[in-house]
Amino acid sequence: MENRSIYRNISPIDHRYSLSEPELFDALSAILSEEASIGYCVRVEAALLKAMLRLLRGDGVSPDLLARIDEAASAVSPDEVYREEAKTQHNVRALVNVLKRHLPEEVRPFVHLGATSADILDTAACLRYKDAVRTVVLPLLIDLEESLIERARSEAETPQIGRTHGQHAVPLTFGFALTEYVSRLGKSIIRIHEKAEGLRGKLAGAVGAYNATSLIAKDPRRLESELLAELGLQASEHSTQLVEPEYLLQVLLEINTAFGILANLADDLRNLQRTEIGEVREEFTSTQVGSSTMPQKRNPWNSEHVKSLWKAFSPRVATFFMDQISEHQRDLTNSASSRFVAEYVFGFASAVKRMDTVMRSLVVDRRRMAENLARTGDLVFSEPVYVLIALAGDPEGHERVRAATLTAEHTGQKLSEVLRQDAKLWDALNRQLAHTRGLDAAAFFSDPANYRGIAVERTRAIADTHEQAMIRLRKDLGR
Repeated sequence: MENRSIYRNISPIDHRYSLSEPELFDALSAILSEEASIGYCVRVEAALLKAMLRLLRGDGVSPDLLARIDEAASAVSPDEVYREEAKTQHNVRALVNVLKRHLPEEVRPFVHLGATSADILDTAACLRYKDAVRTVVLPLLIDLEESLIERARSEAETPQIGRTHGQHAVPLTFGFALTEYVSRLGKSIIRIHEKAEGLRGKLAGAVGAYNATSLIAKDPRRLESELLAELGLQASEHSTQLVEPEYLLQVLLEINTAFGILANLADDLRNLQRTEIGEVREEFTSTQVGSSTMPQKRNPWNSEHVKSLWKAFSPRVATFFMDQISEHQRDLTNSASSRFVAEYVFGFASAVKRMDTVMRSLVVDRRRMAENLARTGDLVFSEPVYVLIALAGDPEGHERVRAATLTAEHTGQKLSEVLRQDAKLWDALNRQLAHTRGLDAAAFFSDPANYRGIAVERTRAIADTHEQAMIRLRKDLGR
């Protein structure tokens, strides 16, 4: 095959990302590349051949013969298969022909016996994506989740103004804001694992009714189960020529859900890096350039990159849904589209890795957070004032506080100064605060950080919950 410069490749995965993220590229190319795809198909064919020989010969299959099958499988190269496909115009038949050449003549009649192409392709795809999720995607996600947990804990008590509709709302803590993503991503990670473990294979033949294998085995379902068990899989409950598409679809949809969570986190961090907010910033190296013309720039480029990857890859979910549909027992309308699933998995893994880099190096400006929290003044206390005087029995509490905030804005006074002018209201606030917080109104209004609910407690509790979940998952993955 032609050796060419990686800069002549069309996909940025094969040049830009293979250079910028070589470890990730190598890890996933070992599973998702075309070379790997052929290798997984050969693995399924070899397992099928062994199962067939055991069925036909019982205990008469020698360990030496099984070893020779493994040697033959490892000798099959993509070059050979592609040269053969140029003749056959059929990828699986080409693979079968090449594998036969490497095998002892006595077993060649039994290669691919009872199988149809999709038995091999779908089962191999199941293995590939299960391996990609278990060995690469989930470990990266766990790393990111642990980074989020660590940062949420370290900032559990860091006061920050909450924001709704782009406006200052009421106080919380930066750790609590991050815990949103600890919770959302943590649950999605567990679902990705569960769905990937549920991927299925098949050996059910051309229409899924075990026509061919019923000529070979008295119990073709048992033969299928034994083959798949050797590969660490279970059989699809019902097959046409294809494995039921929902098994893989559900994995991809949950990955897409996690992708959206990453994009949301990236967007939040990107906005917090705006000049007028400036509460966090991505760490720059001493030689890094933020702009080709403005030397002072420190752009949130990693967060923007994650958002951009999401924009590029998330819409592919529409194709995943369209690949659910195959006419009658099989057509080839998913033949081309399904080949691009590998790119999607890489795009997601790249975003996860990039987001972990952001979280581990994120610089938090606590002083700026405090300044922004103070910028709205004690108007952030309008909610607790309303709640407290309503608890004291005032049915018009919301309207009274709303009017007080307008007076404060128009006169330049603090909200507490306006409220003090109503002795009865101020006395009610003092009584309620003494009961609920052990503070008088003046002390409560002196610091917006006094009104943060149970943000700190929830941050720590959620961090603990998801930390334990990640420990269990690492154990299950053998890591």
